[in-house]
Amino acid sequence: MNRGGGLAAIGRVLRWQIASRLLAGPIAFPFAENTFLFATRGMAGATGNWYCGLHEHEEMGFLLHFLRAEDTFLDVGANIGSYSILAAGAVGASVVSVEPIPETVRHLERNVLLNDLSSSVDVHRIGLSSANSELRFTSNLDTVNHVATDSVESDDIIQVPVTRMDALLMKYSTPALIKIDVEGHEGAVLIGGENTLADRRVAAVIMEVNGSGERYGVSDDVLLSMMRAHGFNIHGYDPFNRVLRDWDPAKGNAIFVRDLDLVLDRLKSARSYRLVNGSI
Repeated sequence: MNRGGGLAAIGRVLRWQIASRLLAGPIAFPFAENTFLFATRGMAGATGNWYCGLHEHEEMGFLLHFLRAEDTFLDVGANIGSYSILAAGAVGASVVSVEPIPETVRHLERNVLLNDLSSSVDVHRIGLSSANSELRFTSNLDTVNHVATDSVESDDIIQVPVTRMDALLMKYSTPALIKIDVEGHEGAVLIGGENTLADRRVAAVIMEVNGSGERYGVSDDVLLSMMRAHGFNIHGYDPFNRVLRDWDPAKGNAIFVRDLDLVLDRLKSARSYRLVNGSI
């Protein structure tokens, strides 16, 4: 993302490191198109967008090139809202944003307000799982907060209500694109979203596939089988040439595509989007 702009990238790093030490409270920095993100020192995922344009350039590039303003996007594990702000603020899509950690939700809602997107982004302070219940979550691990196993005991463990994806989406239009990043709990989220995933209007899913499900007894192979059972094939994405490519397991994230013709047509015909270090 910073090829040909190394000095400017170093300058952004230095500016953030200095500003985040001198200024109290959150700092807003430019994001995609006319959007901004608030961040504070230590938010690695958020500041990666300032350093690199897009913190996860393949998956975020796919979102920008695939989504259209008439679509609904479901952001599961939204964190501070980088994907949600891209979808609603840059593309103009409607967004259902799900984040279980209360402190993180406050950052997410602040970014929604900063970009005047309250009418486009519905924020839910819940988790998604295989059933409607409550689960224990870690709360002090920034982007890697996750469902706590029974063996974990800590003052930072909190109880969070969870629901099924199918139940959450009953009052919304079927999402054209879903992002699932829940630090290993993906299998339970998929089980709770079987009816949604069976809907052919869901054309693609961005999902974390990095072995973290092993802590819950769910392997990556199980996740891949679950997605294939719904007719999805696994891909990576080259956002610079706008082509799907073979998935590299080392990347940690994967893009699952069901309606290949629709997806390829959208990727090729999408407009370009301005970033802090160029366009994509």
